[in-house]
Amino acid sequence: MSDLRLWLVGLLAGWLITGGVLAQDAMVSPAVQSPYSRAELLVHAPHGVAPGQPVWLGLQITHAPEWHTYWRNPGDSGLPTELQWQLPAGVVPGDVQWPTPRKFPLGDLANYGYDGVVLLPVPLRIDTHFAAPTLQIEVLATWLICRLECIPEEASFQLQLPTQMSLASHREAFEAAWAAMPIDQPVGESRLTAREGRLEAVLTGLPAEWRGQPLEFFPETPGLIEPGGTWQQQWTSGQWSASIPLSRFRHEGPQSVPLVVALADPPGQGPGLPGIRLEVPVPAGWPAADIGQNAGASEALKAALAANEARVGQSPPTPGLTLWAALLGALIGGMILNLMPCVFPVLAIKVMSFSQKADQPRLLRLGGLAYTAGVLLSFVALGALLLALRAAGEQLGWGFQLQNPAVVAALAVLFTLIGLNLAGLFRFGLMVPSRLASVQLRHPTADSFFTGVLATAVASPCTAPFMGASLGLAIALPASQALTVFAVLGLGMALPYLVASWVPSVARALPRPGPWMESFRQLMAFPMFATVVWLLWVLGRQSGIDGAAALLMILLALAWVIWAVHQTGRTQTLMGLISALFLVSVIWSIGPYVIRQQALVEGTTPTAVGGLAWEAWSPQRMVELTGQGRPVFVDFTAAWCVTCQFNKRHALSDDVFLQEAAARGVALLRADWTRRDPAVTQALAALGRNGVPVYVLHAPGREPLILSEILTVEEVRSAIRQL
Repeated sequence: MSDLRLWLVGLLAGWLITGGVLAQDAMVSPAVQSPYSRAELLVHAPHGVAPGQPVWLGLQITHAPEWHTYWRNPGDSGLPTELQWQLPAGVVPGDVQWPTPRKFPLGDLANYGYDGVVLLPVPLRIDTHFAAPTLQIEVLATWLICRLECIPEEASFQLQLPTQMSLASHREAFEAAWAAMPIDQPVGESRLTAREGRLEAVLTGLPAEWRGQPLEFFPETPGLIEPGGTWQQQWTSGQWSASIPLSRFRHEGPQSVPLVVALADPPGQGPGLPGIRLEVPVPAGWPAADIGQNAGASEALKAALAANEARVGQSPPTPGLTLWAALLGALIGGMILNLMPCVFPVLAIKVMSFSQKADQPRLLRLGGLAYTAGVLLSFVALGALLLALRAAGEQLGWGFQLQNPAVVAALAVLFTLIGLNLAGLFRFGLMVPSRLASVQLRHPTADSFFTGVLATAVASPCTAPFMGASLGLAIALPASQALTVFAVLGLGMALPYLVASWVPSVARALPRPGPWMESFRQLMAFPMFATVVWLLWVLGRQSGIDGAAALLMILLALAWVIWAVHQTGRTQTLMGLISALFLVSVIWSIGPYVIRQQALVEGTTPTAVGGLAWEAWSPQRMVELTGQGRPVFVDFTAAWCVTCQFNKRHALSDDVFLQEAAARGVALLRADWTRRDPAVTQALAALGRNGVPVYVLHAPGREPLILSEILTVEEVRSAIRQL
């Protein structure tokens, strides 16, 4: 008996060891958690990976309470969950097997989707010529999760599964998802009839246990009906009929409509009860649809477009007048950019440069021309890149470069180096090859040119008065005219320095060179360090506290390298090697945190007035508030926009303004454009703008009122008093 027991124990241990080795060979990325959802990739391969054997992958989303994601047809708004695959040859993904959705009403609107826990299974077809020992897959999942506000989320997953290994640990989850899928049923005598404004449905052969109970109607084709509209349904002799409102912005008229019907108001959370799927013909065709330019746009977007058209007049202006207006606005706006806080650190460099060359008119003029060239070329390059990316389908606007954490981090490193240099802690010439350092000595105007480039880099996120309309208009102009607008914008910014460099009286008015310049130079390091603090704050909004801390550690390591390089003898060699290795290790180990964007947690921000708070902007929230007849004030802002932060802390925080807004029932919404957000970009474009800040007051029955970029308390109070 003891021998048998020993043999069984050995057999069990061997099985566990083998299973443990196999389990180690299989690798699936861990779940991705955010405040709104938990997403993970599940695998079901009960017979391994082989031709003809079932292999399933599935994205499982666990929603936070009151949040939901969307079905293949999201309804009035939203986006369906999408999966982008990278698969080896011989492996082909099937379609997402969508469970029966639920209906989420929101006023007179409605969405289709899921709450609770939902698994979206996808079958994989393994071809006969697939012979790899391991199945390696990458998938990028993107989904929109909403409550009243909406947050776009994404996660990347990797899978490595030995082909001989079977996995069935998630069998119950997949079986539950398959059980929640709608059941395909022959169409029989079912039919749809599209009349003026209504879709009449007659469905036969539905389950007998459904008779007499209310059903939900989910067309797979988006935009056909108004999901939240008022509709009627009834049962007659086992036949279900319904009259459903057609969408006013419908632009499709299919010969047959694939649809799902299911019991209304299923209990619990997660996917609804299993439904019935039919592909029902529309034999009589469709009435004429509204296929105008704004078809499919929300009422708020249509109102904004109409108001924008009205603002420029009932008849379109001539192209020449439009271009000249844009050029004039760009010139004035570029000049005002010199007064923006963004540009103050670079102004210090230019003032010091002017003082050094005040008694050398030729060098002063060359420096002015070089600075102007640097600004002009940089503005044109940024404009060309913006136009090219938008032509490729990217939803971008002015200041787009600071929506990238890598660019923000690079600017922080650059300004740290400039600050340390101005403080006298090191000279650039000691850190670069002598031939490169001597370029500055042989060609001093190169400094002026690159100062212009630097000025453009820090000034471009700002939008000065007159700039907003010009930039918004430039995007709609032909490329050559648009680039001319960008060039004139740069000319406006460089013009004061260009004039000063060619007018001797301006240069003579500056203090003469002397010992004071060294102190002034060191003093100018502090605006540079202040800019680094601002950039760290911007990065913190994008990559979180981990990203900001990682960048601080990189800057610390960089400062160590600079200190080590300026030592002498063995100390320089030893400390230089150690500090360089430390810098490389820091960049390699924690550098990815700098560019890893975290999910924005947007909610309400209380004001000094009780009961009044700033809410996160979303198209859905705009529709809901305007549908209630409430006036709405929208602040289009971004963390990297210094003008935005100034207005936020002054005019928009004024107690009297907030009290008057509360008294008139004004809703306050904040559209954060710190990161790329296509919805915000589209809303700005609808208002004829292409950058921030933008402030808009929407009132029932009135055109949207766009306020100036630099707000005053009196201006916002005057706008509120007009309600």
